[in-house]
Amino acid sequence: MSDDSIRFPLIVDLYEQYLVDQDSPAFVRKVAQHYTIGTLERLAEWGERMARRGSALALGMLGDYTSNPVLGRALLDGDRGVRTLAETGIRKLWYRIGDERTRRSLDNLHRLNESKQFQECIEKATILVQDSPWLAEAWNQRGIAHFYREEYEQSIRDCHQTLEINPYHFAAAAGMGKSYMRLGNRVAALESYRRALRLNPGMDDVRAQVIHLQRTLQEEED
Repeated sequence: MSDDSIRFPLIVDLYEQYLVDQDSPAFVRKVAQHYTIGTLERLAEWGERMARRGSALALGMLGDYTSNPVLGRALLDGDRGVRTLAETGIRKLWYRIGDERTRRSLDNLHRLNESKQFQECIEKATILVQDSPWLAEAWNQRGIAHFYREEYEQSIRDCHQTLEINPYHFAAAAGMGKSYMRLGNRVAALESYRRALRLNPGMDDVRAQVIHLQRTLQEEED
């Protein structure tokens, strides 16, 4: 791959073509021919608006967990399109860490939660975090499973550990808020939701919860 100059962002042409034909394989192939991940990361942060959008999309398709901080910062971009692409992309990057076996294990945890096999998810995630405690998404998936088993304190601990490893994990922060709400701790829930919004201001449902909790707590003080 050649490292294209940031002054001539071919990524804009490739992104605009993608918007027309929605041909993901072609977009990935052409981007990979012309750009390194490092150049895409720089464009995602310092390029003009369309270059940032195209680079955020490309990183979500081509990048791995090492690009997590770049897309994490892109969640705060001034352009809504960049923010939306960054959120979609970063969720994918959280599973792209370690070797192929590790990645398959993380994908399996997600599938177990999606199919409501929460106990099996907890068991497999526990083995995974014991072997590889640096896998933030393994902690997060176990936290999700605990939440749906109404084991809220365990879920909070796992979400907290997720954020210790991956400070851009807005979903874990929001998950903590949900668990605190179920435990009746609205102050802690509000702080968790605020943390999620600081990481990802585009979470409209979380913003609504913050507004509701702020109003409720203020009325109680009055």
